[in-house]
Amino acid sequence: MSSKKPIVYVVSDSAGDTGESVLRAAAIQFHPLTVEIRRASYIMDREAVDRVLEEASREEAVILFTLVIPELRDYLTSRASKFSVSTIDLLGPIISRLESVLNKEALHQPGLIHQLDEDYFKKVEAVEFAVKYDDGRDSSGVLQADIVLVGVSRTSKTPLSMYLAHRTFKVANVPLVPELKPPDQLFTISNKKIVGLVIDPDKLNMIRRERLKALGLSGNAMYAQVERIKKELEYAREIMARLGCVVIDVSNKAVEETASVILGMFRNR
Repeated sequence: MSSKKPIVYVVSDSAGDTGESVLRAAAIQFHPLTVEIRRASYIMDREAVDRVLEEASREEAVILFTLVIPELRDYLTSRASKFSVSTIDLLGPIISRLESVLNKEALHQPGLIHQLDEDYFKKVEAVEFAVKYDDGRDSSGVLQADIVLVGVSRTSKTPLSMYLAHRTFKVANVPLVPELKPPDQLFTISNKKIVGLVIDPDKLNMIRRERLKALGLSGNAMYAQVERIKKELEYAREIMARLGCVVIDVSNKAVEETASVILGMFRNR
C-alpha cells in the first residue's frame, strides 16, 4: 500500500460493529503500526458494493466484510478482483461451517444481533442502574445490586460497573474513604455479592497524578501522595476483611481482564 497508514474498509449489511471490533483486536497485534478504519454500513445492494469498491481501489485499501446476504457476499468477492482490491470475509466461512456442522441453513438476515430482544432491555436496565448507583451516590443500590464493587478512588470501579452492566449485571460501586463510614447496607448483604478492588500504591500514585493533571490541578495534592494512598488502601483492606469478600488486585489488569475474572465468578454461581 502506498499510504503510510493502511486503510481498511469495514463493509456490513448492518452497523458494522462486529467487523470493527474483530479488526481492532487483530490490528493491535501489529503495533506500533496503526490502521485507519472506515465503516461502510448498511450495504444492501450491488450499487452500494460498487461504490465501496471504487473508493477502496482509489485508496489502495483492504475490505473486511461481514455480509450475511449470500448474493451480496458473492457479488463483492467476484467484483473485487476487477478493482484490484483485497478482501477478507469475516462471517462467510464461519456461517458455512456452522451450516455444515449443525446440518441447518442459516437465516442470512442482516442485523439480527441488534434486535430488541429481552437481553437488550436487561442491558439497558443494568446500564441505567450502574449510572444511578455509581460512586456510592445512593447506598440503597447495594441491596438491589447483583454485584457490589468496593475500593478506593481510581481502582476502575465505574468503568467496571459499566462493562459488567453491558453483560446485564446490575452493579453498584462504593468508594472506601478513611474519613467516611461505609454504608450499613454493605454489612447486611451476602459477601458473595461483594468484590473488593485493591492496587499497588505506586501504580495508584501514578494514576492519580495523571488524573489531577488532566483536571488542571497540581500533581502534588494530598490525593496523590503515596502516604495518603497507603493509608486509604490499608483502611480499604480492613473493611474488605470485615466484609469477608473476594479481593482482586487490579494493578496490572485492564478493565476487561478484571471484568472477565468477576464474570467467571458470578457465572459459576
